[in-house]
Amino acid sequence: MKNHTTHLAAAGIGLLLLAMPGKVAAQANHTQKEFGKEYIDAIAVSTPYVSNRPAEADRLFRSEVIEKYIKDMKKKLKDTPYLAWMFENCYPNTLDTTVHYTEDEQGEPDTFVYTGDIHAMWGRDSGAQVYPYVKFASKDKHLKRMLAGVIRRQFKNIVFDPYANAFNRYPDAKGYWMTDDTDMKPELHERKYEIDSLCYPIRLAYEYWKETGDTSIFGDLWLQTIESVLRTFKEQQRKDGLGPYHFTRVTDRQFDTVCNRGWGAPCKPVGLIASVFRPSDDATTYLFLVPSNFMAVTSLRKSAEILTAVNHRADLADQCTALADEVHAALMKYAIHQHPKYGPIYAFEVDGFGNQLIMDDANVPSLLAMPYLGDVDVNDPIYQNTRRFVWSEDNPYFFRGKAGEGIGGPHVGLDMPWPMSIMMRAFTSQDDNEIKECIQMLMNTDAGTGVIHESFHKDDANNYTRPWFAWQNTLFGELIAKLVSEGKVLKVKK
Repeated sequence: MKNHTTHLAAAGIGLLLLAMPGKVAAQANHTQKEFGKEYIDAIAVSTPYVSNRPAEADRLFRSEVIEKYIKDMKKKLKDTPYLAWMFENCYPNTLDTTVHYTEDEQGEPDTFVYTGDIHAMWGRDSGAQVYPYVKFASKDKHLKRMLAGVIRRQFKNIVFDPYANAFNRYPDAKGYWMTDDTDMKPELHERKYEIDSLCYPIRLAYEYWKETGDTSIFGDLWLQTIESVLRTFKEQQRKDGLGPYHFTRVTDRQFDTVCNRGWGAPCKPVGLIASVFRPSDDATTYLFLVPSNFMAVTSLRKSAEILTAVNHRADLADQCTALADEVHAALMKYAIHQHPKYGPIYAFEVDGFGNQLIMDDANVPSLLAMPYLGDVDVNDPIYQNTRRFVWSEDNPYFFRGKAGEGIGGPHVGLDMPWPMSIMMRAFTSQDDNEIKECIQMLMNTDAGTGVIHESFHKDDANNYTRPWFAWQNTLFGELIAKLVSEGKVLKVKK
């Protein structure tokens, strides 16, 4: 039996029906269909080789450039029709079903991006969901404006509350997580503090700037954003106490609440930045989450470049660079573990006292994904040792079975690898046979739906979670696009 509703039931949020505010651009669907159970049921029983994209009239955002690109890609993948079908379904999934583009009262773009089946906007997910489209922004002015709207909305969210991971489209005083013991507000869907929630918007804005040359997104709102990021990161170095953030929840899930009355496990202030939660939205065991600290270093360096070139704010740029240098030095001192089998590897979490958690989780940033994000060099010997470790049964959250193999995590539980980890293995691979194995596995574990799921059971891909998870769908499209652009011949079968 397909586990279609696991995450929805756990979240208890239902399927929200929201209206469309403000002015609407020509390229956005003026009716702004709300996708929900009907769409989920439809994609769960897809017919192979028949597009499971919504009807054109129902798609939330259309880019002619991307539509042409999809057609061109299908031609290039004509010898692998199942893969071509999956690409057609997955690559535009964010645009088709989750992008709500409007303009605010000042006529500025404002784009709210759902994760898919959960109608809220995560800083991480939204930044990753639209990232593969940035390369087309210079060729499509409407797409460019929509992307600027995502960035502006992300900046507004950070300024509103840098400790929140997910936001509502409209204030909801009766939101499901409003009873959490933290500084909850109706504008927030959830308030789990995660380093990467502050990094993904910077990654997106930086790439958008490099692609388009558009500096209009780096005005006063941007300066408020980076000041908020710097303040939060410095607070969470915990040099001057625990900081303002705490979180507890009444729950039967250990990783959904935080020990020590919401402040987390003790950590020694050694220069690293605490992250109370992981990208999986699970609480950290030790607060210094290593992959997220690496991403913070990269994000701070990108911010310094923007602040120097665009804003001419040497004061803020110097703060970003100094903090990045401090965090990187601390990573080199505290985040490396001497493994008896693999040699020096990066730990997943540390506390500065000498305790280290040796594992990896599927969600990105992860140890496996660090070169994909540009946070470490793929040829770094310590990374290569780490990569061998995480893709083995020496990693407690690596699962191998009849259906497939990959890294999972406590968010879904044992024996449930995430396709995201398989994609990250392919993104970071320098071995064509390994890449082929990953693509074949992704095709074999879609349960015949033509889309990517959150996780699947290692012995039965028909047992999966989250049938509509836009981040993983678009990420799959990004991967296939990358491989084709590199001239990889994807000789896979299905």
